Amino acid sequence: MAVWDDLVGQDAVTAQLSAAARDADALVTATSAGAKGAALPTASKMTHAWLFTGPPGSGRSTAARAFAAALQCTSPDRALGGAPGCGFCDGCHTTLIGTHADVEIVRTDLLSIGVKDTRDLVRRAAMSPAGGRWQVIVLEDADRLTEGAGNVLLKAVEEPAPRTVWLLCAPSVEDALPTIRSRCRLLSLRTPSVEAVADILVRRDGIDPELAATVARATQGHIGRARRLATDEQARARRATVLRVPLRVDDVGGCLKAAQELVDAASDDAKQVAVDVDGKETEELRAALGASAGAGSRMPRGTAGAMKDLADRQKRRSTRTQRDTLDLALIDLAGFYRDVLAVQVGSKVGIANVEARDAIERIAASSRPENSLRRIESILACRQALERNVAPLLAVEAMTLSLRAG
Repeated sequence: MAVWDDLVGQDAVTAQLSAAARDADALVTATSAGAKGAALPTASKMTHAWLFTGPPGSGRSTAARAFAAALQCTSPDRALGGAPGCGFCDGCHTTLIGTHADVEIVRTDLLSIGVKDTRDLVRRAAMSPAGGRWQVIVLEDADRLTEGAGNVLLKAVEEPAPRTVWLLCAPSVEDALPTIRSRCRLLSLRTPSVEAVADILVRRDGIDPELAATVARATQGHIGRARRLATDEQARARRATVLRVPLRVDDVGGCLKAAQELVDAASDDAKQVAVDVDGKETEELRAALGASAGAGSRMPRGTAGAMKDLADRQKRRSTRTQRDTLDLALIDLAGFYRDVLAVQVGSKVGIANVEARDAIERIAASSRPENSLRRIESILACRQALERNVAPLLAVEAMTLSLRAG
């Protein structure tokens, strides 16, 4: 299976990346053969910095990882004219599973990426590749760089090491600093079709075709969310609860209760992550710092700062987990009212939330299109408020009251 097979509905992007990987491989081959000073030709499709953009679920990070694997491909078929990115050689395999010595994949579970972490990346990027091919830095959350971190990264992108490649991922061009995006080659991914997502769920994950079609339609082409809904019964139950919210906002009490339940569900997700990850992280750090086994044992002197840094990181991760879970709920809610609007205006586009058809038709019959538009706007306003660090409960309560008012 070639590394490009996981890219769903991105034929143009795949073709461009494959051509760039061929040019990059030709340079490595020429250098290995002793061609001193070998460099990429002026017309090369390869460059040192790329910016992958596209809506959530389009496969930005998947494309970046696939390209990184193609750059590290060591398949002997290349000598016979085969394209880099076989998916089976050691270079491809270790890159895709995240263990390749020359590929650094950076994702954050925090709200932002700071200056310190970025400086560490820049130092890593300045190193020569251990395997002799490319030093590849995949930054999956380039939109989370702080302004200071972006300025640190700018210098490395402007003057990269000879064999360093930066692969940056962001939802849109506007999410990257202008000075950085102007130095990157832009690749724009699109939302894959519902049919394409359902097909890959069946082929790659063995999902029942009917369930695959349902979750692909419900998530409107978001591959990651579709896979999660297909494989996680709890996620499907949580989504069903969200889709019942429009029927529970008939009075103020119902609005406030629905808001509290949405926030509580997000908090429970954050607590579950803490149970699964925080305890293990804490014990590993304690052991690394020389503490005795057991939570009550004394810490060596001078380690309080490291423990506090970990606690702060875990708190920021909990905040992001809560916000991400709430955001998914709001997206599902906006999709519900989008279906209501489609029914009201007689659109030929099929509704996404088939399982909630009765509720959709009921609300469509009891309101007007302008009510649905205002409700969608209130959901988008709630998402923006959460991004601006408004208290989650206050933001969601304001939204549910707006849903009631229509």
